[in-house]
Amino acid sequence: MVHSSSPFVSVIIPVFNDAERLKICLEAIDVQTYPKSLYEVIVVDNGSDEGQNIKGVVEQFTSAIATYESTPGSYAARNRGISLAKGKVIAFTDADCIPALDWLEKGVKNLLAMDNCGLVAGKVNLFFKNPQQPTPVELYESITAFPQERLLNNRKAGATANVFTFKAVFDRVGLFNANLKSNGDMEWGKRVYEAGYQQIYAEDTCVAHPTRYSWADLYKRTVRLAGGVYNLYIKPDDHFIQRQKMFARLLFDSIVPPVNFAINAFQDSRLQSFEQKIKVSLTMCFVRYVSAWELTRLKLGGTANRG
Repeated sequence: MVHSSSPFVSVIIPVFNDAERLKICLEAIDVQTYPKSLYEVIVVDNGSDEGQNIKGVVEQFTSAIATYESTPGSYAARNRGISLAKGKVIAFTDADCIPALDWLEKGVKNLLAMDNCGLVAGKVNLFFKNPQQPTPVELYESITAFPQERLLNNRKAGATANVFTFKAVFDRVGLFNANLKSNGDMEWGKRVYEAGYQQIYAEDTCVAHPTRYSWADLYKRTVRLAGGVYNLYIKPDDHFIQRQKMFARLLFDSIVPPVNFAINAFQDSRLQSFEQKIKVSLTMCFVRYVSAWELTRLKLGGTANRG
């Protein structure tokens, strides 16, 4: 139950050229069970085209404000939102997410339920464009994208499509690394863990997220993630030999045929036919080799892009 003494929440949403889905996201947040007087929504336009009219979309919602961040990258945009946030609690989601009706209520409840909690990672439910005819890319995403519980267990972090924390946690551990185009949530979450905060996965704190649909969409995401991994693990200040070893490790992981993944795919009950299992396994090969190419491009002097 929500009380008048419940904390004020700042919802932060970065957006880049996604006005249509942003409006759907804001509509879902506008009807939350959490009292409107106890939350604000900060939409950070990260360089969208003028025709998107992000500000015009945001102005349709009384609880939302629009701001701008010119530095490319969602983590730079989130940092901008944090700098403006009035809330004791910070909630993150993405412009292409659709929060459940009780998303804020459940997220805050879970955050307050555990002493010294620094991060709540909520569930991300994936859905298809056409459930009757999912594409290979959609099938692949449905078993790989946003594994929040596994991310929390293995990497001590959660994807910012659905994360709750306290603003005081940022005061203590610092903001997101604005130089990263991806994996910034993983790097920040690890800092939260190392600072001694508790972290929990909340099955009842949900947002819905569309699976990527096309090969082009998957290519962009793969390139962005590879760039984030490269910048996260290969740092200019590291010793030359250390950088070469790390690059070799990342490249090796990308070019080795995904045998274990294929075995798991064939055992995954979410894939309903032999054809679907084959499609997902081949899609994983596509992802691996795109990643290998992008890592090589970055090694040869390229710069990571936002995908």
